Amino acid sequence: MKRTATAATCAASLLLAAVLTGCSGSTSGEGNGPTSSSASPSAAATVDTKSAGKLGSILVDDKGRTLYLFLADTKDKSNCTGACAKAWPPLLTKGTAGVGSGVDKAMLGMTKRSGGDEQVTYNGHPLYYYAGDTKPGQTNGQALNQFGAEWYVLDAKGNKVES
Repeated sequence: MKRTATAATCAASLLLAAVLTGCSGSTSGEGNGPTSSSASPSAAATVDTKSAGKLGSILVDDKGRTLYLFLADTKDKSNCTGACAKAWPPLLTKGTAGVGSGVDKAMLGMTKRSGGDEQVTYNGHPLYYYAGDTKPGQTNGQALNQFGAEWYVLDAKGNKVES
């Protein structure tokens, strides 16, 4: 009986370690998307628009993943680092960010993060993904209050969209 309990405890420990390892994502929290495993961007980011039902046309990346703004940020300055950046990975770019349909190129910019990476901004808002959005088109981060302020999707004019 003792041997069975020990084997069960070992198996449970291994399963827990495997689950935690599989969910870790980026070690720095600053990858090029919610499931990125690298600490720096691998290519130039693209900002596009997509219809999101009652939210209307919102900003997304080239894969259709929703982008958010953080109300605690100031113009062209991210205030989301550490645990915040793990839950809300910044949209990073290597080189100039591209524009898709409906996006105003004049509103697109970049800001340097504390680690030196370039984060894409739109209308002065640093852009982020939400780790809780596991598929393109999801907007699970909309109007959440986390890390000291609320998070919202943006429209093509660079304004927060309230549901």
